[in-house]
Amino acid sequence: MCELLNQAVASSAPAAGPSRRGVLGGIGTALLGGGLAMAAGMPSAEAAPRPKPRNRTRLVLLGTGGGPIVLSGDRMGISTAVVYGDDIYVVDLGHGAAVQLYRSGLLDGPAGRANVRGIFFTHMHSDHTVEWPALYATAHVNLRQGRPGDPFRVFGPGDRPVPPRTFPPERPAPGPVNPGGPISGISAMTGYLRQAYAADFEDRIRDANMTDPNKLFETHDIDISKYWTVDAAGIPPRLPAGTRIPVWRDGDVTVTATLVDHRPTAPAFAYRFDTPDGSVVISGDTAPSENLIDLAQGADYLVHEVIDPKYVDELAATLPPEIREPARQHLLASHTTIEQVGRDVAQKARARNLVLTHLVPMNNPVNRWRAAQRGYSGKLIVGQDLMQLGVGTHPGR
Repeated sequence: MCELLNQAVASSAPAAGPSRRGVLGGIGTALLGGGLAMAAGMPSAEAAPRPKPRNRTRLVLLGTGGGPIVLSGDRMGISTAVVYGDDIYVVDLGHGAAVQLYRSGLLDGPAGRANVRGIFFTHMHSDHTVEWPALYATAHVNLRQGRPGDPFRVFGPGDRPVPPRTFPPERPAPGPVNPGGPISGISAMTGYLRQAYAADFEDRIRDANMTDPNKLFETHDIDISKYWTVDAAGIPPRLPAGTRIPVWRDGDVTVTATLVDHRPTAPAFAYRFDTPDGSVVISGDTAPSENLIDLAQGADYLVHEVIDPKYVDELAATLPPEIREPARQHLLASHTTIEQVGRDVAQKARARNLVLTHLVPMNNPVNRWRAAQRGYSGKLIVGQDLMQLGVGTHPGR
């Protein structure tokens, strides 16, 4: 479905921001040095981060742009961090996430680099995983283990057992992308990265005493076998009320998940982080989801994706007439609109704060996003890159 966006934007980029050609031309030479993306117009990596709250638990928006199409230098790709004390938990690694970790102040000095405890992927779309190769290949210098022998944990979907269904339905199904191999989840993807970087790793391990990435990272495919066998449609089941898929407990931090509806992409997860100070739920990409509403009950912060339906209409209008309306409905079925996110999701979840992220289009006027307040009685926050929000009242160090 995202390819429809690519095709449409190629012919008609919104006037509110720079042209797609101009932005992509600017980043074409910037994706260097292991993929630390620096889009055209992005503020200097030396720029001071936004002031951080003095809370032990914090929510940090590293990147708030949605989708693979770069439309603004003011927003990097989707990536979010939950911080507890000195420990950092990162969800998704979109365009520029590695640089944003630095710019946020979370990696200040060697001690800071030791504190990334876990990385969590909501699903396997490229706009959520594109910086994983960069971090995997350069972690020996950009991240350091806080405890000798204690690896960075990486969690995400496992291999998909069957390919997604074809859209439009009458179109002949293409052949497999990876014949004889898996439709990769996070562990398989990481295995392929090891092969892809074999020349670099052989040089650095043998000649520069680099730590083997296999000793730095421990990948985990989240087991959903008791909940669902993914099919071609990719529409997850309604889980029993109160179900939380266990992911990881790291001291005082408990991470759980649920299945969300980003059809046909599957599995797709939302994550919940509970600390002694409060809770943060991160939706990933999804349509309004009862599973997510259950997971987010009473959360201090619900960090949720959002799409502007007016933008969808504009894109659909550029497509051939015979697929215009099906494509429009198809896209809206896998995302949450401005009108839905507050009224139909955050309000039902009784979330205290709703933070909008994965903004599509990323160059929309902020006032347009504020319409999500309708039907929601909590506090609405339109996410900005490097925004930091305190959770609870316990002071940090």
